[in-house]
Amino acid sequence: MPFVTIQTTREGTKDGVDHVTPEQKAAIHRGIADLLFEVLGKPPEWTWVVIQEVALEDWGWGGMPVLEYRRRLAERAGR
Repeated sequence: MPFVTIQTTREGTKDGVDHVTPEQKAAIHRGIADLLFEVLGKPPEWTWVVIQEVALEDWGWGGMPVLEYRRRLAERAGR
């Protein structure tokens, strides 16, 4: 029985939304179950998916908070 944990930052992909929406989460659940069936032949009813949203200030990369990392990355890209 596959058990998949997905961690993502708690931020939206649309203006005014500060989280992953229930519709987006449902699509992730379906997509992961479908993928495991296609690749491994695991029936969707055997697949468990847990989505964990992490606050941006709790996520870091390259020794700094993710927002600072993104800011520096954008500066290097000239944005």
